[in-house]
Amino acid sequence: DFAKVDLRVAKVLQAENHPSADRLFKLQLDDGSGTPRQICAGIRGHYTAEELVGQLIIIVANLAPRVIRGEESRGMLLAASDAPKDASNPDAPRKVIVLGPKADITPGSIVS
Repeated sequence: DFAKVDLRVAKVLQAENHPSADRLFKLQLDDGSGTPRQICAGIRGHYTAEELVGQLIIIVANLAPRVIRGEESRGMLLAASDAPKDASNPDAPRKVIVLGPKADITPGSIVS
């Protein structure tokens, strides 16, 4: 099943607060396709929009589009955390790091 996951490099072109979710960003990405891709990501408490713009990140590119609080999300970014999400205490401290390549590479590059 893991081999079915299409991981790609994408560049964050724009990041803005999701209009109806306090913890989400709405990101516009260059995924190498020639058409910007929008995803919603729950990392707003860990990054500012300015920190994300220009970053190369890893996304799951072959997920079915989903509407998240009124905004379409066409993928998911990968991130690591030092603690699991705690549903009973969502504000518990945890560090979240967005995953990306170590060196510059073209958006759309395949991660394998």
